Amino acid sequence: MRSIAMIIFLSLALTLPVAAQESTFDKFSLWSEETQLRGANIWQRIVVPDLDGPDFLGSDHVGPPFTQSDFDQLAALGANYVNISHPGLFTQDPPYELDELVQENLDGLLAMAAAADLFAVISFRTGPGRSDFTFYSDGAGDWFDESLLDDSVWVEQAAQDAWVEMWRYTAERYRDNLVVVGYDLMVEPNSPGVFFDIYEPEEFYPTYAGTLYDWNQFYPRIVEAIREVDIDTPILVSATGWGEIQWLPYLQTTNDPRTVYTFHQYAPHDYTHQAPPLTRTYPGVFDLDYDGRDDTFDRAWLDTLLLITDEFKAEYSVPLAVNEYGVIRWEPGAAAFMDDQMALFEERGINYALWAFNPSWKPYQMNDDFDFMHGPDPDNHSNVAHSDLLDVISSYWARNTIRPSTVES
Repeated sequence: MRSIAMIIFLSLALTLPVAAQESTFDKFSLWSEETQLRGANIWQRIVVPDLDGPDFLGSDHVGPPFTQSDFDQLAALGANYVNISHPGLFTQDPPYELDELVQENLDGLLAMAAAADLFAVISFRTGPGRSDFTFYSDGAGDWFDESLLDDSVWVEQAAQDAWVEMWRYTAERYRDNLVVVGYDLMVEPNSPGVFFDIYEPEEFYPTYAGTLYDWNQFYPRIVEAIREVDIDTPILVSATGWGEIQWLPYLQTTNDPRTVYTFHQYAPHDYTHQAPPLTRTYPGVFDLDYDGRDDTFDRAWLDTLLLITDEFKAEYSVPLAVNEYGVIRWEPGAAAFMDDQMALFEERGINYALWAFNPSWKPYQMNDDFDFMHGPDPDNHSNVAHSDLLDVISSYWARNTIRPSTVES
């Protein structure tokens, strides 16, 4: 158990100015060398009482609730990094102003991460002109009202301007926080799919290049705004197309020397998100490219897929990270799939955060497809002591050696 003095030190690091910390620790070194950050995402959104009821996500403004014991458990499993997939600090609707309750919630999460000796990346899912329901748009008019769906950030210049200002404010607020080692500008930019039902980059570019739909014209303005107030904290940015790896070659880099380029890795979706009957296995043989012929799905296939990252890194001499990846816990061969995938990340010196680490909040426990703590049985909704998947994940997390308490400050 960590000493009270250590917890106090880490909590104070949240508010001390740079001069007081006198840190010689370079956060960018966590991303630019070999794999050093291995952890998980946590997810929250603003609670909609009429949809969520009094219990599902809790009674606070943001849910589901996380506790210090949740963060402590993540650290005890070996993780040293939490990707906080969180609502942005500005409101979704005009006049796009600070949501103090969202800010208070993020402050609390960062304090708990510090007390658990975890590094953290702030990743904004929502903000001006974007609701969390963009991630579940297929459910509009089914399990949620269409009025909750908002993607106007891709058609309203004012919303994009406000998103820039939101990040300027955020960077100024958290730039001196020891545990914050990255700002992820937007979780899964997605205008091609949302507006045009386009899922291949060559279909989107060059028709929409330079328009408001184009993340490449939007995100560099955010980078510039952040650097006006914070020259040090690493910036994380993925391509559009939900951040999927095939869109990475179309992501235009900036001149910022402390940007990490990221991608999300759930390919192939027909396996990682497979619903019963579970006919696809890893390793296995099935049609991976929709050409009507079976392909071999194994480590070699994954390695070939990741050649995209090798080429991007070689061309631009920039670090890469995968800040979302995963598999539904009951997929046949899930442990072997994750083992091979994490090994390939390690070979490339890539940091990685899996999806997802869930809180102990009981009403949320049924929402656990990706909860590796619940084992391979779809009918089990509580933590298991051991499973092949859990053992693989914890074995890689055991490689972590650096934490906020180990860096010079």
